[in-house]
Amino acid sequence: MRLCTTRPTVRRTWTVELRALPGGPVLVCQECPRSGRALNSSSARSELLAHLARHARHELLAPHLRTCQCYERGCSWHPRHRGCSGPIRLVLARDRGGRMWRLADACTACAMATSQAAVVPDTLLSSAPPAPLGRARRRGRRFKKPDQQTRVREMLSYLAAALPSDVGAAARLIALQCILRINDSAQVSLPTGVLRSLRLGSDSAPWRELEQSRWLHADPPLPPRASAVVTAQLLDAGLFIQHPARPDRLRAADWALRAASRAQSGSAPVARLVAVCLASHTEPESRYASSERDRLAHECGLTGAAFTGALDQLTAARFLSSWRLHSTSGDLEWTLTKTLSHGG
Repeated sequence: MRLCTTRPTVRRTWTVELRALPGGPVLVCQECPRSGRALNSSSARSELLAHLARHARHELLAPHLRTCQCYERGCSWHPRHRGCSGPIRLVLARDRGGRMWRLADACTACAMATSQAAVVPDTLLSSAPPAPLGRARRRGRRFKKPDQQTRVREMLSYLAAALPSDVGAAARLIALQCILRINDSAQVSLPTGVLRSLRLGSDSAPWRELEQSRWLHADPPLPPRASAVVTAQLLDAGLFIQHPARPDRLRAADWALRAASRAQSGSAPVARLVAVCLASHTEPESRYASSERDRLAHECGLTGAAFTGALDQLTAARFLSSWRLHSTSGDLEWTLTKTLSHGG
């Protein structure tokens, strides 16, 4: 008897829409037959992302069965690029000014070519089952957690989609620290020492940007000069359910802080943000790396020209010893002046 080797195509695409009605925004999901639930205006985006996360969590699929949903639709979600390639990733994309959101499987190449999109780490959508009560933990093989650079890279990608494009570099540096330090209630207590290390001090403008974007709410509304800690509630943490305050995330926050501090004190926030991005794409204990310039600029919320200008600043600040942009491929090659290891 011949075994059947074909399998039905599994659709791993979930799309939700925020419709503005007189009584407030309404969530409409193409996968839910009884959708049309009214939302609170202040938390609509967070509830929308949580809804998408539930779909992805409840419809898990083995990695070898996942396919590029963008390719299945003729790659209509992005401009032409060099072709499908790379591992299948879960991609969050927004459209129509944030009124339409899509969570779908796509290959790495399609994910990078899609505008207003970010890769969502699969680890954020799954959680380890709790250990049975009354039983000691067994020693043995443990799940290998992402390293600090991978964590930072994932969060920069997420923030590229979660934050409006006009949010500045200083606000993105703060958002990165917040998302890496949140507790299980999506709250963060950010020491003002962290802000001083980022050379942002008591500047309230970045916090206002994040509040106006409805990404967080600071309490008190703006960081006071005399306070040692800034407390904030993140409003856009729908996908960050799995152990958000684990030690590996806190180590990633410290690593990002060290990467930003490598730039000279006179450098602008945009240069420090680019420094963190480049360091996160450089292998540990290495100085040389390469990646697509447009992908890196997207993760920083910058245009290509602004990103290139930051590279010149980092070269002058001796964070970079050299960089080179290939005119044909669009790939950027760079060399750090010093390695930035996991330990510091």
